[in-house]
Parts: sequence; C-alpha cells; structure tokens
Amino acid sequence: MRAELRKLITARSTWLLLAIAQLIVVAGVSGLMLQRDDPASDDAQRGAIAHVGLVALFGLLIGILAVAGEYRHRTITDTFLARPHRDRVVLSKLVVAAGAGAVLGVVASATALITDAIWLAAKGLSIDLASGVLWRTVAGGIGWNIAFAAIGVGVGALITNLSAAVAAALGWLALVEGIVGELIGDASRWLPFALGQALVGLPNSADRPQAWQAGLVLVLYVAVFVAAGIGVTTRRDITH
Repeated sequence: MRAELRKLITARSTWLLLAIAQLIVVAGVSGLMLQRDDPASDDAQRGAIAHVGLVALFGLLIGILAVAGEYRHRTITDTFLARPHRDRVVLSKLVVAAGAGAVLGVVASATALITDAIWLAAKGLSIDLASGVLWRTVAGGIGWNIAFAAIGVGVGALITNLSAAVAAALGWLALVEGIVGELIGDASRWLPFALGQALVGLPNSADRPQAWQAGLVLVLYVAVFVAAGIGVTTRRDITH
C-alpha cells in the first residue's frame, strides 16, 4: 500500500486531475449562483455543493489509471513480481484509490463551500454552515467520489487497455446510461451515475432512492467490479 500511495502522489496526472476538478467546481458553482434568484435557498445550496459529486468522474479516472496505467507503461510485471499475490495488489490499489477519491471529494467540497460563500457575500448574503442540507450534500459528494474511484479500479483491472478503459467508462456515463435509462424506465435510478446524484440529493424528487439506499447499491457495484477484476487479474497472462 505504501508503494501504491507513492505511485499515486508522484504521478503528474493525479495532481492535474485534482487541479482541473477544482476549476470545474468553481465554474459550476459560479454558473449556478449567477442564474439563481434565490441563491441562499436550500435548493440552490444543494445544487451548488452538488458539483462536488460531479468531479467523481476524475476519481473514476484515478482508479482506472491505478491499474490500467501500469499495463500501459508495462510496470505491472514488476509490481506482480514484487507482490506475487495479485489479489492483494488489486485490493491495495482499491484502498489507495478510494482514499484518493476521499481527498478529491474533501478538497472539492472546500472549494465549493468557499466559492459559494464568496458569491453569497457578493449578493449581501451569507452561507448557513449550520444547514443540514449543506452538509448532507457534502457527505454525499465525498461518498460519490470514493465509490467512483473504487469502481475505477475494478474497470481498470477488467479492461487493461488504458484508452479502452477510459472510453468505456466515460462512454457508459455520458451515453449508454442515458439510453439504457430510457429503455428501462424507473429502474434507471439504480444505475451508477443516477445513484451518485441521489447521494447528493438530486434530482429533487421523491422518486429518487434515499441516500443510504444509493450508498448501499454503489457499494455493491464496487464489490462486483472489484471481484470481477480480481478474478480476471489472477488468471491473466501478462507476459505479452
């Protein structure tokens, strides 16, 4: 795990993704604050802070890079020679990537809260740090980042071609989930991205799963992807 952490923090891509995520949060919160006539309302505050969850896509990329990136740079052989138990390698990557997702969520939350506070102050208002809605949204956004980073590890273990893994993951979230959602109707609320939205309280509808339900199903997604990734990894020939 120390080795995996060292790989993570010494990779330029990690810090680049972290920086870009903050820019997206600032842009998202600013755009919403400019549009809302009621920026201090619970609904507006939920929408502003919910941008923390949207950067979970970067957590997903970090998880994929943790595994598929090693295949891309041909360092995976050395990793498995140093630790022959491949399942432990994948689990170590899982823990470190999930931790990275948590850090990404916390940093993005701080960025969102600061940006939100600045915009409210500019409008002569102040952020309500005692609001339960605010902190539930923050917690949901952090959880979303952790879950997607963990899922990314499973995806990277299953699809070792880095470009293919990234394309498959982003293609699913951007295109397939929407198409599948139209085909399966209400069941689409149990798909990964929709569950992430439920964690931050979006959409503002009684039809969405409760946050605890969304979290539980996301954990199941993590378990399935990681278990499948470990199963494939322990049997895969990496000599070519």
